[in-house]
Amino acid sequence: MLLPDGWAKNVRMEVDASGSFSTVQDETTPDNAQMLAGPVLPGMANLHSHAFQRAMAGLTEVRGAPNDDFWSWRELMYRFLERLTPERAQAITTHLYIDMLKHGYTAVGEFHYVHDGAGDMLLRHLAAAQESGIAITLLPSLYRWSNFGRKPLQARQARFASDPAFVLRLLESTRAHLSPDVVAGVAPHSLRAVDPVSLKELIDSLEKDCPIHIHAAEQTKEVDDCLATLGKRPVEWLIENAGVNERWCLVHATHMTLEETRALAKSGATAGLCPTTEGNLGDGIFALLPYRNEGGRYGIGGDSHVSRDPAEELRLLEYAQRLSARRRNLVAGGRSQAVGTTLWLEAAAGGRALGRRMGAIAPGQRADLVVLDPAQPDLAGRSGDAIANALIFSGATNLVRDVMVAGRWVVKENRHAHEDAARRAYIGAVAELLN
Repeated sequence: MLLPDGWAKNVRMEVDASGSFSTVQDETTPDNAQMLAGPVLPGMANLHSHAFQRAMAGLTEVRGAPNDDFWSWRELMYRFLERLTPERAQAITTHLYIDMLKHGYTAVGEFHYVHDGAGDMLLRHLAAAQESGIAITLLPSLYRWSNFGRKPLQARQARFASDPAFVLRLLESTRAHLSPDVVAGVAPHSLRAVDPVSLKELIDSLEKDCPIHIHAAEQTKEVDDCLATLGKRPVEWLIENAGVNERWCLVHATHMTLEETRALAKSGATAGLCPTTEGNLGDGIFALLPYRNEGGRYGIGGDSHVSRDPAEELRLLEYAQRLSARRRNLVAGGRSQAVGTTLWLEAAAGGRALGRRMGAIAPGQRADLVVLDPAQPDLAGRSGDAIANALIFSGATNLVRDVMVAGRWVVKENRHAHEDAARRAYIGAVAELLN
């Protein structure tokens, strides 16, 4: 079992009525405890999800512009979501969340910006989370403008339209649903979509521990436009003006100077890294090594869900650093010199950005577990650090056997109770969207 200080054997855990670990003791006897079926890791948090984009995976891999990039991809996304209904969104999201659970994610932050007037779209994601059993942090998005300089939303962005009062009403609508499995925060979309006055109005209305997630410095054009309009780079402006601290998650933060990197690390915020989406969109490479050297916290997100596997996100995160530095085994040190162990522990700890105690097998933490399948060939003969290294770097996608969320088994023997029905509903929803 992977504990905060490394791998341990003969670990006995007890789970309390709230779904958290009350005791964790290694080198002990099983007595009458339930025996787990294989190596165990803490559950992983998916910090950044746009669930509806799951149905787009593979549809945008045809050159649509001479210089195809994020901005041309966004045009295709606009056309796709014109036919998205709450019912279709729920079908897509339920299937997605089950797939995520089966790969080892146990919580998700749903960064929700496709609004409707009644808030039904937001609550459809809650319903999908409850059906699948994944823990969710609902993040209704503030989205006022199409670009810096308070440029009006385009017609295709009409469903994104929101102001601070609307977001606060959505936040209030979630209160009846809050539980250990349901947390609510806010997501000012980005500095290009939210002006400084609106951002301050929203932040000043929040409780002090309310999670705040925001896209920042994902593309170089965004950085250039921010400099031209606000006189600062996005991360620089946020740190100097928005009170960035431990409750913040800056998603992507790809294009930072060394000074911004140090400042973000010292702020206590979490960098929400989405390697497969950033690679798919050609965004760039996050400077993880200097950020870690300054003590920066990070986690991972599926974003557009071209992958639903945390191992793939972590593998690409490390490989991107290797390609930049032209060296190997870079994200290691601290608790372990093994890259797989280091990546899993550090990214899992990033789950704090979802407003819950998770990401470690320790007393007081949520009882979220990922049990690997010892019968799989890629785990044969492996123990300790070699287990996490195989999970992330062997290329296997079927190593997860069982998954627990807050003390409840939601995946057993790589099966979810609702996966067949969810798959059928997903196929039907996508067929309606594409035809």
